[in-house]
Amino acid sequence: MKRIQLFLCFFSVAYSLQAQEDAEALAKKLANPVASLISVPFQENSDHGIGSLKGSRSTLNIQPVIPLTLTPKLNLIARWVQPIVTQYNITGVAEKQSGLADAVVSAFISPKDSKNGFTWGAGPVLLLPIGTNDFLTGKKFGIGPTVVALKQLKGWTFGALANQIWSVAGNEDRPDVNQMFVQPFINYNWKSGAGAGANLEWTQNWEAGNAVLWFNPTVSGLTSLGKQKISLVIGPRFNLAAPEQAKSRFGVRAAVVLLFPK
Repeated sequence: MKRIQLFLCFFSVAYSLQAQEDAEALAKKLANPVASLISVPFQENSDHGIGSLKGSRSTLNIQPVIPLTLTPKLNLIARWVQPIVTQYNITGVAEKQSGLADAVVSAFISPKDSKNGFTWGAGPVLLLPIGTNDFLTGKKFGIGPTVVALKQLKGWTFGALANQIWSVAGNEDRPDVNQMFVQPFINYNWKSGAGAGANLEWTQNWEAGNAVLWFNPTVSGLTSLGKQKISLVIGPRFNLAAPEQAKSRFGVRAAVVLLFPK
């Protein structure tokens, strides 16, 4: 009987350690934008007190990430960011707009194996004018380069993602697109898979001569719904800079990320 109890105890400890290692590895991949991990984030950004009318905006970003093998040493990481927007009191008193906004599609060519915890990715980015409301689309097709670089060390992940988009076609009555996006990020993950981190999201509109800057601290954790692995993320959003008519007083970010590890 004692041998059985000892065996069950050993099995329980071994299983717990294996689950902890799996969670740690999964969290490490999730913190890496160019990891070999299929994921589908549903990220909700809820912003309030926007502009002089103190409007509100809900932006649900659906962001599937799919890694593909190019060669034995290189991956192609495809990422589609599709915003679904509902906003009130932004364009006028009691006015509401809702629908798809323009999509941003990126493709990163990245080495399969990092060196000393450092990895990178680079490729093209596309702006697709598929917005379903005149206030939610620029009606311009854009293209440009995108790049990401990061370092992972003892639970820490830090790096930056950037892209630059220029419009090359579209409605001639709409302003041209000449826009840069920079996102430095830092994150720490414990062995349990729980994490805490933050990023800055800086959008520079060279055409209009203005910038929008967000600071997004978050906490996260890994769990399962049946056999489906998921990550849960939540935190406040702080609009540090924006044109006065577009600046938000307060925001919240929450996300559910479906994970499909190999």
